[in-house]
Amino acid sequence: MEWTGLNELREKFLSFFESKEHMRLPSYPLVPHEDASLLLINSGMAPMKKFFLGLETPPRKRVTTCQKCIRTPDIENVGKTARHGTYFEMLGNFSFGDYFKHEAIAWAWEFITEVLKMPKDRLWITVYQDDDESIEIWNKEQGVPLDRIVRMGKEDNFWEIGSGPCGPCSEIYFDRGEQYSCGKPTCGVGCDCDRYVEFWNLVFSQFDGDGNGNYERLEHPNIDTGMGLERLACIMQGVDNLFEVDTVQNIMKHVARIAGVNYKENEKTDISLRVITDHIRSTTFMVGDGVLPQNEGRGYVLRRLLRRAARHGRLLGITEPFLYKVCETVISENANAYPNLVENKDYIVKVIKVEEERFARTIDQGMQLLNDMIDKLETSDKNFEKVMPGADAFKLYDTYGFPVDLIREIIEERNITLDETEFTRFMEQQRERARKARASMGDLGWEEDVLADIKDKGKFVGYKEVSAKAKVVAIVKDNVRVDQIGDGDFASVVLDVTPFYAESGGQVGDSGSIVTGQNIFSVYDCKKSATGHFVHVGEMGIGVLSVGDEVTASINIERRRDIMRNHTACHLLQAALRSVLGNHVHQAGSMVDDSICRFDFSHFSAMTPQEIAKTEEIVNRMVLSAVPVEVSEMPIAEAKKLGAMALFGEKYGDVVRVCNVKDESIEFCGGTHLDNTSKVGLFKIVKESSVAAGVRRIEAVTGKNVLEYIQENNEILQRTAAILKVGNPNELPDKVSAMVSEHKEMQRQLDEFNAKIAAMQAGNMFENAVDLKGLKFASVGLTGIKPEVLRTMGDQVKSTHPEAVCVLTTINGGKASIMVICGQEAVARGAHAGKIVKAIASLCGGSGGGRPDSAMGGATEIFKIDEAIAQIPSVIQGMIK
Repeated sequence: MEWTGLNELREKFLSFFESKEHMRLPSYPLVPHEDASLLLINSGMAPMKKFFLGLETPPRKRVTTCQKCIRTPDIENVGKTARHGTYFEMLGNFSFGDYFKHEAIAWAWEFITEVLKMPKDRLWITVYQDDDESIEIWNKEQGVPLDRIVRMGKEDNFWEIGSGPCGPCSEIYFDRGEQYSCGKPTCGVGCDCDRYVEFWNLVFSQFDGDGNGNYERLEHPNIDTGMGLERLACIMQGVDNLFEVDTVQNIMKHVARIAGVNYKENEKTDISLRVITDHIRSTTFMVGDGVLPQNEGRGYVLRRLLRRAARHGRLLGITEPFLYKVCETVISENANAYPNLVENKDYIVKVIKVEEERFARTIDQGMQLLNDMIDKLETSDKNFEKVMPGADAFKLYDTYGFPVDLIREIIEERNITLDETEFTRFMEQQRERARKARASMGDLGWEEDVLADIKDKGKFVGYKEVSAKAKVVAIVKDNVRVDQIGDGDFASVVLDVTPFYAESGGQVGDSGSIVTGQNIFSVYDCKKSATGHFVHVGEMGIGVLSVGDEVTASINIERRRDIMRNHTACHLLQAALRSVLGNHVHQAGSMVDDSICRFDFSHFSAMTPQEIAKTEEIVNRMVLSAVPVEVSEMPIAEAKKLGAMALFGEKYGDVVRVCNVKDESIEFCGGTHLDNTSKVGLFKIVKESSVAAGVRRIEAVTGKNVLEYIQENNEILQRTAAILKVGNPNELPDKVSAMVSEHKEMQRQLDEFNAKIAAMQAGNMFENAVDLKGLKFASVGLTGIKPEVLRTMGDQVKSTHPEAVCVLTTINGGKASIMVICGQEAVARGAHAGKIVKAIASLCGGSGGGRPDSAMGGATEIFKIDEAIAQIPSVIQGMIK
């Protein structure tokens, strides 16, 4: 067999199965589409699950893919061994009720022996112990000797997960030679050593299992195969592990150049090189599929990988952000297979660089705190097991963004364990707070079961029609299917035809009415259920509605028009933002209804007033230019040629709907739109804010909502002008400026007056001073005096009364400021202002501290101040030498 590059192997596999009449599908995004059971795609079969389960019809009965995958259960081992990695690609060929064992085995053997030219005498086959059929095919049809076919048990060679399609599997192994053997007499296929490498698994889904060991044969069995691309490359390139495969090695070499080190010279250095190489592959692809660093979900996986890689960069002596540079090598090595990486290169690099910079700003402070915690543990009783409190770990996680896995990894290097139970308790408390803070979204999860047998899900005609004749096919009330509803009943109605847009893609559902004769059902919202049914949610206002009724379904036309204004404006806004801020801007979410256009987008700093004004000006220019808006369906390949922008991580079918604002914006979109930008009317940005790290939000209004916004602001100006007795609102800036200047002058005079009063009181405070072994103790309480005035009084006391210990307090807005002054002689004799103020504040629900001669504190329980000060003479006496 000849040395073959990873990219060439991928193409050879896909081309081979195309020659066997398989449809080549591009890799699905790493973010699962409509599959809540997975955080990230973790196998080649995962995106095909819907086809195997019969939930969707596959595009063809024969399919082949190279699927990008992420797995993180063994992340702690990544780097420590040369085997483990979080990112990999899985080659696969699939049959959905078409061919079965004979073809799957024959083509697998043909590909590896004739296309890749692997030596037959180095190949081994395993089969399920009871699968005589597969053994016969391998032996008699493909010529594999029986002594190279190994029967294995259910644990190794039978694929099933719970109930559903399952079946035996057959695995193909490559013998790397005796030099890789463990040397045991029992060494053979299935041994844990490095000699026999399993690289292709052929799964024969021929049963329907009930999860309790009972199996029925499927009428149309399926084929699901999976082969790790990197593992195959290791075999074809004669290398020991994935980090020595050509494309991966080039990434590692880039890291090594930046760090100024070489691979295989130092084991600790090698661990860091492997960690960084693996993690930058994972994170580049994750960001390319729309994942952003966050503190939960898949965003947390991304942040965790990036920060672990950044820390290992520091272990290599790299103190500046560098991962974003290596990211460019990842992109170039995968450019042909994954062109979306090239298309979004600027964005991917920017996201990774910003996260690196953010981590760099916090890691030093966080690491200092972590090291202090570790030092404290290490200086405790050496015979006692060192355990970091869960509260400390949670503080690092919650305040400094330290992934707990990183904390765990660092402390384990110092032989310290984490109190997992306590940490989990703090995490659960945080999740509970988050759950309580979130309002219920009123999901329609019950629809999946209640409507499962309703085949008519509702034909949507609302792109062109605002009203339609329809038939009621189902009614749901109180989560139960009913035949009829009457006056005042709240319910959900399913029609066979509907003009109502169901909430999706950020656009809210339509409202309107369903009418038959004098019977009226008011539709408040329209949603799409988990089973794909159009569900009209509302209330029966007059009469009754029954299953089977012929009805007229009509949307609220004015509301729909307002929604379309905001939706089309959202597209114009994205084009304007990319023009003003750069091409790294991508939609990160949106919500359009009849009152507002809310658009979330990738950007890494607050927009300046000038940028907001420029964005607004560009959108209104497009509006006033009366640009035609064309919405049409076309093949996805044609849409991409037009340059249509797609949502990150979104999976599209072969035919897509495209909204084209001529020469301004082209986007994939399933929503409803205007036919001309002029119908937006006006566009006004009312708010720009932060949503999450690297994500900003703009809220804007259009059409009549702009007029309402202007009217509301005009009324505010008129009321303000009347209050300030200004005839013309245009004079308000000058009036307010004059009032601010006047206020500042009055405040200055008041501060001077208060300072003089305070000085007088300071001068008199020692008239009733208490003698404490030759020192004078005095206190004075003031109201409405700023803390700065206390400092001035304290300086005066120190300069004139070296033997004094003085407590000064002032109350402002329900809070107290406390200052303690100790003169030079008092300090010499042991008085300490910091300790005194701390003692007072602790008795009043506050805190404080400072130097021996001067200290400040604060308190909230102001009614306890006098009582606390009364105890201070005894505190001072305990200090005096």
